[in-house]
Amino acid sequence: MGGTLIADVLGADPAGCQIGALRIMQAVMTANHARLLAILIAIVGAAALRLVPHPPNFTPIGAMALFSGAYLGRRSVAFIAPLAALLLSDLFLGFYHGMAFVYATTALVVAIGWWLSTRRSSLRIVAASLAGSVTFFALTNFGMWLFSGFYPLTPAGLAACYVAAIPFFQNTVVGDLFYAGVLFGGFALLERAIPALRQGAEPQPA
Repeated sequence: MGGTLIADVLGADPAGCQIGALRIMQAVMTANHARLLAILIAIVGAAALRLVPHPPNFTPIGAMALFSGAYLGRRSVAFIAPLAALLLSDLFLGFYHGMAFVYATTALVVAIGWWLSTRRSSLRIVAASLAGSVTFFALTNFGMWLFSGFYPLTPAGLAACYVAAIPFFQNTVVGDLFYAGVLFGGFALLERAIPALRQGAEPQPA
């Protein structure tokens, strides 16, 4: 009855209104699927770059997780996508000590990315990237100290582990900033070039 009343007011056929509404919904769903697919491709592509020779710790892992949290938001896929992509690349590279800490850190960086989900700016992306770098450094090296057997399980051993890791930390920071620029900047350019990839994109008239 409500649809008929609206149709009468607009002077339109109810069936035509329903068909038009259905087409709009389908267009919106198609745009949302295209955006999600583009985001997932970016995440998998970033993980694949781990297979390319690179300096130690200069990897896209942190930026990939940050990007996923920022663009996929508080949904399970925001965690599943980067962790699955990371696991896929590890199947090629081989498993290693401290993997659990790397995966846990990746999940935490996804959560840091939530801070960027509502408002993204260059300054906020840089700040979030640095926070992710520090988180990765702190947790993964704690895992190295705890399980590698290279350091005594004492405060002095923990300090020695962190000191030994400092030269690699600068690569982590530079890598995170570089790949964050590639992912966030690249996707922003795609959104400008392809309106269907924009969040909440309006369907284009036929």
